[in-house]
Amino acid sequence: MKVLYFHQHFSTPKGSTGIRSYEMAQRLINHGHEVTMVCGSYGGGETGLDQVFKNGRREGVVDGINIIEFDLAYSNKDGFAKRAMTFLKFALKSIGIALTHKYDVLFATTTPLTAGIPGIFARWLRFKPFVFEVRDLWPELPKEMGVIKNPLVLAAMSALEWCSYRSAHRCIGLSPGIVEGITKRGVATSKVELVPNGCDLGIFADDVPAWRPAGVSEDDLMAVFTGTHGIANGLGAALDAAAELKKRNRNDIKLVLVGQGKLKERLQQRVAKELLDNVIFHPPVNKAKLAELMRGADIGMQLLANIPAFYFGTSPNKFFDYISAGLPVLNNYPGWLAGMIKENSCGYSVEPDDPIAFADALEHAAANRAQLREMGKRAQQLAKREFNRHDLADKWVMWVTGAVK
Repeated sequence: MKVLYFHQHFSTPKGSTGIRSYEMAQRLINHGHEVTMVCGSYGGGETGLDQVFKNGRREGVVDGINIIEFDLAYSNKDGFAKRAMTFLKFALKSIGIALTHKYDVLFATTTPLTAGIPGIFARWLRFKPFVFEVRDLWPELPKEMGVIKNPLVLAAMSALEWCSYRSAHRCIGLSPGIVEGITKRGVATSKVELVPNGCDLGIFADDVPAWRPAGVSEDDLMAVFTGTHGIANGLGAALDAAAELKKRNRNDIKLVLVGQGKLKERLQQRVAKELLDNVIFHPPVNKAKLAELMRGADIGMQLLANIPAFYFGTSPNKFFDYISAGLPVLNNYPGWLAGMIKENSCGYSVEPDDPIAFADALEHAAANRAQLREMGKRAQQLAKREFNRHDLADKWVMWVTGAVK
């Protein structure tokens, strides 16, 4: 079977961003299917293609995946207008592929929401099976965050969301809240499947060498955050906790923030102004280097801004990376992940916007290293038992290919 796969932010493991689409494509190939990946050029991503763009695109085969990459650079640092224009350009170029390429099923994954546009055209103009994967609920999330306030833009996004859901033969949600959000728009529950992000147990193996960034000693408790430094991530909470730890003279607890994003420079300025030398910034790293970093860490920080839509409506890659690596998790917002941490005793869950509780949890972790290691073991057991990427990918493959009838 030929699968036409749209993911604007696609990356191989050589990049420093999520690799869900790469792993799903590999699983399709493993089952004997042919995959064509259509993507753009994502900051931190790595498609594996390095030849010069011709007429705004380049093509090649990477690890068995046929890749069509458009010359559309995107970065989290871009302003709203620039990002919106990049999304629209990708959608328009993708329509051309959807209407001319030979395939049996079209699959599209967000973000952005405009990823669904080629699927809509394929469904109604070529009568092709269309499967739509939702990673975040739009426009609910940007509306609650206050990022988008224009009622006309919100109305247009809501219409596109409804049209994408109702055009798809099947949908996939990455969290319980996302599945619920899809069904609330009138999609039958029989057409929606939950397939959360998975754990790459092969990458985060126990035998990888460990390393720590400069400024972190072997005796320090190292708490690591790996991901985008943006509005949604709420990294101010980590800095608030760091300030509280400084008041307590706990210089043996280091918070390491790995990644890039729109707010990184602002966060660095605050750290310099408040002399928070217990906070260390590090550039993004690829998955192999990330596995080594996590091997050297003591605890992973799962942080998000205190926005109710996040509580059940996200499926963060970093959480699954942490438990894959056997790291206990410090989570700072309620929801399905907080409940999972409590049920499995594999970390700490503190209330949002509470730097004292955040600092208390890190102090408790530093004082109870043996207990912390046991939490890490339970975290990895959870990863193997419920979130093995191969098992989830097999489920995903059956759901996607099953749309062809």
